[in-house]
Amino acid sequence: MPGASTHSWHPVMSADTTEPRYWWNWRFCLCAIWVLASMIAASILIWKYEGHDGERSQREAENQRSPVGTLYADEAWRPCLKQLHPAWLLAFRVLAFSLLSALLAIYVVVDGRGVFYYYTQWTFTLVTLYFGLGSLLSVYGCYQYVNKVGGAKVNHTRLDHEQGECIAHTDVGNSNARSMKKCSVSQEEHSDREIAGFWGYLFQIIYQTNAGAVMLTDCVFWLVLFPFLTMKKYDLNFFLVGMHSVNAVFLLVDTFLNQLRFPWFRISYFLLWTSIYVIFQWIVHACVPVWWPYPFLDLSSNHAPLWYLLLAVLHAPCYAIFSFVIKLKHFLLSRWFPQSYQCLK
Repeated sequence: MPGASTHSWHPVMSADTTEPRYWWNWRFCLCAIWVLASMIAASILIWKYEGHDGERSQREAENQRSPVGTLYADEAWRPCLKQLHPAWLLAFRVLAFSLLSALLAIYVVVDGRGVFYYYTQWTFTLVTLYFGLGSLLSVYGCYQYVNKVGGAKVNHTRLDHEQGECIAHTDVGNSNARSMKKCSVSQEEHSDREIAGFWGYLFQIIYQTNAGAVMLTDCVFWLVLFPFLTMKKYDLNFFLVGMHSVNAVFLLVDTFLNQLRFPWFRISYFLLWTSIYVIFQWIVHACVPVWWPYPFLDLSSNHAPLWYLLLAVLHAPCYAIFSFVIKLKHFLLSRWFPQSYQCLK
């Protein structure tokens, strides 16, 4: 690739990828079936659970429980702990965006634009964009938070009076303590919370795409490619280690700070992300005779369909790893900070 570093290890080309016979065979047909099946399944999930904005609003109006994919506007910028000011989450996101942007820029300067030939750099760029968009949403959120806190102080007396009426009503009706709790919960469930707009949902989608993609890149690198490169006596450099570790660290820290939910159906965006990358590689190799960035993408091997199928199946455990991290967060923080933790599962 033009501008690629001479320090990078390039696999040896096994065949001319521009020849028609490289593509017109049973191996490519099976691999194409795996990729297209993943994209079709992902599209069905998106259509079923995301739907249109109008359909989502209608479902919310008809049901007391919001749909599984619903995102409230304040969940994009509000920390998961009540006593934690949104400015702390803003500061972390700005720091993460600055460091990731600097690392990516230096990497491009050193190795050239050819670094975007790799799935790792695609994902690293997406993580950087996540923190950039998150910083903007947090700035807006801090502004909203300051205004709402000020308004809450002004209306504090009126809120106390309304809560008192609710308690008095349950006492007159000879209700027990459970009824009083139900009244309070009912008020909270029917509170007027603003549904997130386009940028909020885009932020959530990028977050869950990164969750799977980061786990996939880091796990494949450290568990599969790293032992292979070690056998080839390839020296790891600062950028290679950073690209496969820093992104995961920042994303995990943000996960323990933010209030975003993690519905499983959004694995569909993760599948689409990887599928788009694979199709991009197919187009490049059909036009230019060039080495494959990852040996398991080479279609000249008879084991190629097995590798592609394994890669598709690997998306589920990678996504499950991050889902486990989310559950661990709920388990720990809800017990350490029972009065302050405010995430919805």
